[in-house]
Amino acid sequence: MKLKEIAHSRTGDKGEISNISLIAYKKEDYALLKEKITSNKVKEYFSEICKGEVTRYELDEIGALNFVLDKTLGGGVTRSLALDKHGKSLGMALLEMEIEVD
Repeated sequence: MKLKEIAHSRTGDKGEISNISLIAYKKEDYALLKEKITSNKVKEYFSEICKGEVTRYELDEIGALNFVLDKTLGGGVTRSLALDKHGKSLGMALLEMEIEVD
């Protein structure tokens, strides 16, 4: 299944840092997100553009995961001509990730 079937995303960017949140539509799907979507998995998914660390923060109260991707935006939005590397686009790209569900 694709993540967009069970979650939506909020994103932002500052300089070379992209911030992507995955928010479960239903509280019961949050556990699946926590299990399947690790920092390593997000770093691997964005391996072509993410040259730094990926840190995951868990927001259990609202059923969300927040990922901070360092060294990802090619010097920052104002220095890049690649619109697809901006924070808003990365959130939509992450929602296309497929996960195995038992």
